[in-house]
Amino acid sequence: MSARNHHDVLIVGAGHAGAQVAIALRQRGYAGTIGVIGDETSPPMSGRHCRRTIWRAKRRSIASCCALPASGGARDHADPRASRDPGRCGRALRQPCRRTGNRERRRDEPALWHARLGRGGSPRRLGCDGHDLAGVHGVRTRDDVDRMIAELPSVTRVVVVGGGYIGLEAAAVLTKLGKQVTVLEAQDRVLARVAGAALSRFYEAEHRAHGVDLRTGVTVAAIEGADGAATGVRLADDTVLSCEMVIVGIGIVPAVAPLITAGAGSAGGNGVMVDAQCRTSLADVFAVGDCAAHASRFAGGDVIRVESVQNANDQAAIVAKALTGVEEAYGAVPWFWSNQYDLKLQSVGLSTGHDLALLRGDPATRSFSVVYLKAGRVIALDCVNKTRDYVQGRALVVASARVELALLADITVDLKTLVPAD
Repeated sequence: MSARNHHDVLIVGAGHAGAQVAIALRQRGYAGTIGVIGDETSPPMSGRHCRRTIWRAKRRSIASCCALPASGGARDHADPRASRDPGRCGRALRQPCRRTGNRERRRDEPALWHARLGRGGSPRRLGCDGHDLAGVHGVRTRDDVDRMIAELPSVTRVVVVGGGYIGLEAAAVLTKLGKQVTVLEAQDRVLARVAGAALSRFYEAEHRAHGVDLRTGVTVAAIEGADGAATGVRLADDTVLSCEMVIVGIGIVPAVAPLITAGAGSAGGNGVMVDAQCRTSLADVFAVGDCAAHASRFAGGDVIRVESVQNANDQAAIVAKALTGVEEAYGAVPWFWSNQYDLKLQSVGLSTGHDLALLRGDPATRSFSVVYLKAGRVIALDCVNKTRDYVQGRALVVASARVELALLADITVDLKTLVPAD
């Protein structure tokens, strides 16, 4: 790092999770030095604000994305672009930590000066020819924001690869901006990884009603181009979709190489395993956010990674507490949201593995919920323009409640009345 070689806390990764750790430490009164290094060429950004800014195409609001300034003062330093080399990050994670006051820590002292944090991930890229042409974009950083906003005035047709939250949000806003949008999803329905069929079909119908050419069960064979820029997307059946911009929203690749290089190992290559305080197997090294794999009771005890702002915020808080002498186990219920057109989707819990999806309300009214159950217990809710259900249903998920199905389906019954007594 350019400004200093040693910090009491070194955060490898200048995304939302890393920035939140720094913020949480300062909020808890931590007075040591904090260093932040990352791939980004700009200061750390809030993932939530970054994504919303992209879709709104408001360059003037880019500054609001910054979670931390480039230099937060004499005791903080943010150095973007510094973690591109996995070997360098690995060495940084292994190097001796500076001892505050040039003294050794007592056995009963919290290791405030030992912490290092693993970074999150990068957008998953297409593996086909043409994936690196100009006009092909992932969605992650401020640089992504700048490039897309700069190109939009000359763009008429956009192909969005991926029917998850990122892809559908992009399609909704670009359609409102007057662009001709095609969404391509390899699976037989959108949101297949995160929601049941009823919600998928609802959103498919909504996007088509707004003029989106939404295609499921299709795969991309190549991105075609001329003079180094994308001009179209060729499908596996040789259909060519002409476009000037391609947005790829097919998930992220966990950035685990630095931690593996340092000896932390990984959980099946899909993230770095952490304990209840987000510690890795390396002494004094933590991992938070998209790269952190952890056992979750909301997934039946399975090891999962959660790619969400909620997860980044809550894990950052756990680490900040651990570094300031408070041991607290991470057990937050996962929650998510997505704004598309005039639809606000709020989700709580994990619906993966459900054996029953119960509809609460009528999708035709564009205000309804889907309650997911497994073995008779509520494990998740998807709520469309139904904030009341989302707020009240959270307690049912946390309690893993058994509820009479007829009551769950009755929209005249408040969900809070179905929460079991302690």
